[in-house]
Amino acid sequence: MIVLGIETSCDETGIGIVKDGRKVLANMVVSSLKIHSKYGGVIPEIASRLQLESIAGVYCAAIKQAKIKPAEIDLIAVTNGPGLPGSLLVGVSFAKALALSLGKPILGVNHVYSHIYANMLCHHNINFPAWL
Repeated sequence: MIVLGIETSCDETGIGIVKDGRKVLANMVVSSLKIHSKYGGVIPEIASRLQLESIAGVYCAAIKQAKIKPAEIDLIAVTNGPGLPGSLLVGVSFAKALALSLGKPILGVNHVYSHIYANMLCHHNINFPAWL
């Protein structure tokens, strides 16, 4: 199974493509840190506008890096919270449009929980004290 994940919860635009829950085929991130640093922190409106400008390019770069065709994607996962509302809207809207155009299912993902799961991509024998 090939899953395309979209992450736009704050100031970065990220797309990852994972095969069979473990093999990372692509991991593309565009940061807007330089722009926000001159203001002393993340400006939500600027973050979402920059994500809107970059998300299609990040998607195309991830597909190219993974060496797959969009039709090979089985599921589209997208961060749906917590995060900046405008930033989340960019990612969820892109994910919905992509899922509709490809006829693929979509899954909303909690940003915090995904940090926990990401560890299992590299470490296969994690024994958590509790499962979420």
